[in-house]
Amino acid sequence: MISTNIRTLGELKKSGYQPRSVKQELRDNLIAKLQSKEEVFPGIYGYEETVIPDLQRAILSMHHINLLGLRGQAKTRIARLMVDLLDEYIPVVEGSELNDDPLQPLSIYAKNLIAEKGDATPVSWLHRSDRYTEKLATPDVSVADLIGDADPIKAATLKLPYSDERVIHFGLIPRSHRGIFVINELPDLQARIQVSLFNILQEGDIQIRGFKVRLPLDIQFVFTANPEDYTNRGSIVTPLKDRIDSQIITHYPKSIEIGKRITKQEARIKEEQKGMVTTNEIVSDLVEQVAVEARGSEFVDAKSGVSARLTIAAYESLISAAERRALINGEKKTYIRVADYLAAVPALTGKVELVYEGEQEGAGIVAEKLMGKAIRTLFLNYFPDPDKQKKKKNIPNPYKEVQDWFGTGNTVDVLNDGSDKDYQKALDQVPGLRNIVTFLHPNEDKETTYFLMEFCLHGLAEHSLISRNRVTAGTQFKDLLSSMFTMPSFGGDDDDEDEDEKPRGRRR
Repeated sequence: MISTNIRTLGELKKSGYQPRSVKQELRDNLIAKLQSKEEVFPGIYGYEETVIPDLQRAILSMHHINLLGLRGQAKTRIARLMVDLLDEYIPVVEGSELNDDPLQPLSIYAKNLIAEKGDATPVSWLHRSDRYTEKLATPDVSVADLIGDADPIKAATLKLPYSDERVIHFGLIPRSHRGIFVINELPDLQARIQVSLFNILQEGDIQIRGFKVRLPLDIQFVFTANPEDYTNRGSIVTPLKDRIDSQIITHYPKSIEIGKRITKQEARIKEEQKGMVTTNEIVSDLVEQVAVEARGSEFVDAKSGVSARLTIAAYESLISAAERRALINGEKKTYIRVADYLAAVPALTGKVELVYEGEQEGAGIVAEKLMGKAIRTLFLNYFPDPDKQKKKKNIPNPYKEVQDWFGTGNTVDVLNDGSDKDYQKALDQVPGLRNIVTFLHPNEDKETTYFLMEFCLHGLAEHSLISRNRVTAGTQFKDLLSSMFTMPSFGGDDDDEDEDEKPRGRRR
């Protein structure tokens, strides 16, 4: 590695420094990492056999890259991690706008300075973190923003024509010379602006106000985009797509376990929250299962996708719900509840795009349905299937005692902000409920046992053995038949709806 103590062009020449293109630099450093078995993209889970190998092949091929996928699939995160494949420091001509290589000067400024001072030309060092530029594509982005424009004040002051490079105010792309330039949401860039990128990608020259400026820019381009059938605001023009060498398709986590790793890595949980709230794997599974249910739901627009931000926000929200309850009740510690999970509805409503506009099913109700479906799905991992139990005539139904108790008119209110004592007292009212849990999960501690007791009630409600209703301060469990004459069921099962009860709003 060349010493960063070098301060002049002469010293740099004596050191044996040889210029490399940014793509060659990325390629060489990737090869070194692969040979040393070093992790190349740390913190990116679920792409080990799909996206990351494709990305590595693109870098080895020295390609411009387009990361194509739905929202919340770590596209920008991947682009930012490519910075770690750059050299830690590179030499530049001191004071240069375009990060000129002292041995391969690009700008008039650098060329004139070297011609004037020769080996005494001052050299500075640029860290790799300063070689990354990111631009969010919006309809108001102009050619001047990206490429540059002639500065009339400079032209008048220096008495130079617009065709002279010295009057140009360079945009983001020329200033990213010898670095990585990322354009997020490429389809949102107006078609005429996309056209301005053609020559930069292929020929290496730019045009400003009709004057051609030959600038062999050395840039690694990375683009991110949603699938074009979803982004109706625009699309990638075909000639530009043709000039992007590799298009890599991203995807959502393919298992709940991968989703949990991502959520726990990204969720911003404070140390005081970790000390106050004890959680478990069941509630983490429930959070991930909501995203799975949403991605397959008839109410959610599949083209828009369901971002990983949904599970991250939901996990943060349920931890905060438990923390808030403990603070209200003056408790130093608390254990997570199913009620805390259900309190995360606001974290879902803004992150699912509905198929229908103005339908009877509001975003909040859809969120509750999705959470209910997640409970129904995961309930079978911990308790016997109630539907199968009904068919086994010669085997006692483990839920019969609980169901019969509610059938005699009894109800249980589980309050969102109830103390641990009140919470446990409410669940202990239901005869047979603890027996179900302790028989199936005999080795669980006291707090987990109560969580499973509450989870069991929610699961029975999802399988229509009992009723679950929203009350102002929490959730009420009661007999299914009596609830039909009082309050509408919380959430509910989509499969039980009649076809004519489904929303009739305007489809997108």
